[in-house]
Amino acid sequence: MSGAGAASAPAPREPALATPACHSIGPVISITTKSPYALRALAELGRSGDGPIPIGDLARRRDIPVQFLEQLFAVLRRAGVLRSQRGVKGGYSFARPPGEITALEIVELLDGPLGRDADGIFADAAAAARDVLARTTIADVIAREAAEAGAAMYYI
Repeated sequence: MSGAGAASAPAPREPALATPACHSIGPVISITTKSPYALRALAELGRSGDGPIPIGDLARRRDIPVQFLEQLFAVLRRAGVLRSQRGVKGGYSFARPPGEITALEIVELLDGPLGRDADGIFADAAAAARDVLARTTIADVIAREAAEAGAAMYYI
């Protein structure tokens, strides 16, 4: 009997551990690889001109798996960010001007609300990230890439 009593002693300690609380906390600030890949591809789309650009070209130029990019662009098309055209001259183009599409919109379409469940210092961090992403448009991302590419070329 004393063996059974000793075996039952650890059981009350387990619920007292922080483990259950840790399981109830989800990601407070979560940006997956979807958003950076999408932003890179959208910047490439913006640099490529006005007509529809085949998704394979965008994927190749930015070293993104085509199937993955197809999934991301399908979400963005349904949300009204992109439009698609089928056929030989098909591909994707912007449904709205790149200067009207924010990075925050892309992140939240692909990864969900940024910092939705955050509190305390993480809520502050999420608010700061939201602010930066909300004031950065796809046109800004394109301009930034061009400036960084020009700066890199200058030092070569």
